[in-house]
Amino acid sequence: MARRVGWYPDAATFSTPARLHLSSVTRRLVDAILTVPADEAQLEQHAADLELLVARLEGAKFDDADAARALERSHDDYLPRSPLVGELNVVAPPFSWEFHDGRVRAHGVFSAAHEGPPGYVHGGWVALAFDEALGIANVASGNPGMTARLTVRYRRPTPLHVDLVMEAWADRVEGRRVHTIGRLMDGDTVTAEAEGMFVNIGAERALEYFGERPVSPEPTDPLP
Repeated sequence: MARRVGWYPDAATFSTPARLHLSSVTRRLVDAILTVPADEAQLEQHAADLELLVARLEGAKFDDADAARALERSHDDYLPRSPLVGELNVVAPPFSWEFHDGRVRAHGVFSAAHEGPPGYVHGGWVALAFDEALGIANVASGNPGMTARLTVRYRRPTPLHVDLVMEAWADRVEGRRVHTIGRLMDGDTVTAEAEGMFVNIGAERALEYFGERPVSPEPTDPLP
């Protein structure tokens, strides 16, 4: 039987106005849970209300046809669910993305869901943001690949609830290896920088990693 990994219709079918609205409201809910004061009685009532809603959502049926379709999805179908750029992922920070000559420039805000040190973004979220942004820059430049190595230099704490800018671009290509650079900025201040090496693993290795081909029991180095 196909591996059950969730319901993955194509992005055009999945990203409907109603689902986007639900995700946007839920994103606000997550932020409110982490920031808004309330007494125990209020919280218990809110939890009971949400239990009813979640039970209705979980009642949707998932059959073998859905599972088979899950394994046929493309990278574009994943993007709406991405933890960084996914409009439908309720923990994804609301960033807007621009593409110019193979370079990526994103504007956005990290919220309470992304907090590490009080008032600042968790370093793990910064690393995730670079991993996604550098990968998108590779696609934009015509050099898609998987992350082989990612190095992040944290120059200053990155603040929450302020407008930030993230930039990324492919610096050079060496065969199947793509070297990509990025930076995160609060105004004119660079809060973090990243360098990544990505590799085009080819169709056969991609099938082994993500498709139905059996995976070797031994560790496999994706680098050429």
